[in-house]
Amino acid sequence: MTATADLPEYLQRMVATAADLPLPRRHGKPSETARRSAVLILFGEGQGGPDVLLIEKSQRLRSHAGQPAFPGGGADPGEDYPVGTALREAHEEVGVDPSAVRVVATLPELFLGPSDNVVVPVVGWWDDPRDIATGDPHEVARVARVPLADLVDPANRFRVRHPAGYVGPAFGVAGMVVWGFTAGLLDAVLEAAGLNRPWDDRDVRPLAVLPPSQEWSGEEEAENADVDPLDADVADRAAPTVAEDAGSPAAPRTVPGR
Repeated sequence: MTATADLPEYLQRMVATAADLPLPRRHGKPSETARRSAVLILFGEGQGGPDVLLIEKSQRLRSHAGQPAFPGGGADPGEDYPVGTALREAHEEVGVDPSAVRVVATLPELFLGPSDNVVVPVVGWWDDPRDIATGDPHEVARVARVPLADLVDPANRFRVRHPAGYVGPAFGVAGMVVWGFTAGLLDAVLEAAGLNRPWDDRDVRPLAVLPPSQEWSGEEEAENADVDPLDADVADRAAPTVAEDAGSPAAPRTVPGR
């Protein structure tokens, strides 16, 4: 990790409590075959003030199509996991130069049992933000630098209810509905940074029905609607964690700023 004295106060607060982030964790021990993955939570200073980088997954993916997520993916053999994994994936997916990112913290790993996946969130600060681009349109549809002010605005906070019964926090920002794993992680990070503002958690909105490839059978429906977005089989199956590999990278496409 690097020095944090010159980082914004909100990020210093979050880094100071990273080991005790208020984030529910899966019970159980990862199997020997569990897929190791990492996501990059990349903060920076944009035209709209402090922001964080999010992607929208391509509609062409076989699962979680069109859903928001952090840049990230599975570890390659022999690479520096989880930091190297998170930086490589962010470079491949959205063109972030790894040398421009200061890694300031790694958060506790999250074991997602039903998908047999271990995810480590890596927190970075973008010293010199550049244009963002999609590296492979088959994998990432678009990229957005979302102002933190928009994320903590109570008008953009609500909960969503999936047709299978899952209920969890969500953000309506940058033309996206951010929910599931990504929303739960964002909520915890913003809370640790001291940025969260009170919002009406009684506002529960129906989530759009997913494409047929993502719909579940009746056996997979949740018995308890108010399950936690990071500690339930429903969330594991429905909500995106990291972008999926979907072929060879194509020429980067610059995404207009918000």
